[in-house]
Amino acid sequence: MEVRRPVRTRLLDSAISTAVHAPFTPFLVRYRRLLQATADAGAWVMALWFAAWMRFEFEMVAVPVQGLLSVTPLAVSAQVFTGVLTGLYLGRWRYGSFDEAAALVRATVGTTVILVLFDVLVVPGRAVPRSVIAVGTVLALVIMGASRYLWRALLDHRRRPRGPDIERVIVFGAGEAGYQILTSMLRDPNSHYCPVALLDDDPTKGNLKVLGVAVQGGRDALAAVARRFDATTVLVAIPSAGADLIRDISQRAEQASLELKVLPSAGELFGSVDVGDIRQPTEADLLGRHRIETDLASIAGYLTGKRVLVTGAGGSIGSELCRQIHRFSPATLFMLDRDESSLHSLQLSIDGKGMLDTPELILCDIRDSPALANAFDQARPHVVFHAAALKHVTFLERYPDEAYKTNVVGTVNVLNAAQAVGVERFVNISTDKAADPASVLGYTKRIAERLTAGTSQRAQGTYLSVRFGNVLGSRGSVLTAFRSQIEAGGPVTVTHPDVTRYFMTVAEAVELVIQAGAIGRDGEALVLDMGGPVRIADVAMRLAGSAPQPVDITFTGLRPGEKLHEALFAAGEPDERPIHPLISHVPVASLGHSSVARFHLVGDPAAQGRKLALLCDVEEAGVRR
Repeated sequence: MEVRRPVRTRLLDSAISTAVHAPFTPFLVRYRRLLQATADAGAWVMALWFAAWMRFEFEMVAVPVQGLLSVTPLAVSAQVFTGVLTGLYLGRWRYGSFDEAAALVRATVGTTVILVLFDVLVVPGRAVPRSVIAVGTVLALVIMGASRYLWRALLDHRRRPRGPDIERVIVFGAGEAGYQILTSMLRDPNSHYCPVALLDDDPTKGNLKVLGVAVQGGRDALAAVARRFDATTVLVAIPSAGADLIRDISQRAEQASLELKVLPSAGELFGSVDVGDIRQPTEADLLGRHRIETDLASIAGYLTGKRVLVTGAGGSIGSELCRQIHRFSPATLFMLDRDESSLHSLQLSIDGKGMLDTPELILCDIRDSPALANAFDQARPHVVFHAAALKHVTFLERYPDEAYKTNVVGTVNVLNAAQAVGVERFVNISTDKAADPASVLGYTKRIAERLTAGTSQRAQGTYLSVRFGNVLGSRGSVLTAFRSQIEAGGPVTVTHPDVTRYFMTVAEAVELVIQAGAIGRDGEALVLDMGGPVRIADVAMRLAGSAPQPVDITFTGLRPGEKLHEALFAAGEPDERPIHPLISHVPVASLGHSSVARFHLVGDPAAQGRKLALLCDVEEAGVRR
């Protein structure tokens, strides 16, 4: 659909297009500074002579020609001199920018002062009436400013994206980010986006126009505006946009047959926004963005200059922990894992070398107590993040003894090794499934929380746990499975139409884990705020709807150990946030290592699972039930 514009606008665009594509345009760009000075000199000549003509009521015979002939060369020379002094003709600022406009005003004022002093102190009598100098100054400034505006308009029009592959974009968000991205679209020679309209829910921006692109209404007008301007894409230009807004615009875009694109979140952006930041929406955009305010001073206090060890360093959480901890300049960052390939990938991501020849990489299984104790004795860490664990609910229901060996016995081994070397701070990475557990994974992670609390009662350092829900992008996450199923043509499998889960990106979760390690107190579990629970079926439908071909969704039913709705807090646990608004502190009942030492799993998986559930409630003196 061709959008018809007024005839005057089309003629002006045609004239501008002809001008900017004229053969002398490269010459004008190359000699811009010289041409600027020449044009400004001409502006003063025209302004002074016209001001004199106006002063004497357009009677040419009354104009003081001799006086003008003495003042005009001085004005030209003074403008060039003050222009060089202020940097106006040195190419310091972008042509037609506010900075250059300020320099132009300073140069013009300087020229005017020189003319007045010349007229008062040098010339006997008066070369020209002072009103001529005053009016001439104003006219010269207007002419010089207008020439810059015209040339800037010519250059901007020349840079506008053209061609058959250009996307016609509706920009949602007329704030600072919207202004920056729209400017980049129109002025970046590599831009493949042509903004055709702005949308914003703020009614005070209803009459706003940016570089000729006007606000056409709020989100409710998206479909109508898309038809009117023949748009193909809608861009959400609000870095702080929450999941609800992204999902709402996504639905409207799908109904209007528009492709949805977004800008990165505020935390991902560095400096200004440009077309290179435009990207497809990720699961993190659809499920939620958490703005995290990190107390860098407290983090630096317990990580900077310290020896830090991370177990399970090659996993999704462990590898991101290592990357973020590395930013705080620890004395040494020890990365322990039983998977050599994961350690190799992790080292590559941190130092770009991956030589596997440094003592910071430790190949060790936390189930191997002697080897683990030796590794800790060699590293002598001050801070330990325990991220090693088995985590797949369904798989661990079939193999509860494997979950027990890693998540329980392995945790005991890590705790003992940490206590033996006098670790100052120990952070156990837990899960929301440990809150009122109903699965083998939940039981073993709850036991790990209680073991950590038990160690806090006899160890000198601070021992605590951090609990959070599903992590976007982690290995085996439901969204990763959805993507794979969609790429294979479907169907997408969802356990139950009403199942919900908490989600957070890996980077956000780890940032809060590190912050929790700084503020956590002995023996407690810190629960990270994951936002609101997300209905998995909605996410599956959204992802399936964005697939290039139709994809079916199949409901398979809840599997053993799975809950319909996860909880971040167990029954009776308080939601108290005394230090950080996104971190809750809950007490954890302690569990001694002796309870685990005399514990043995026997029988089939179901019986083993029941024994793990029983162990969750074991007290130091025996069993409560």
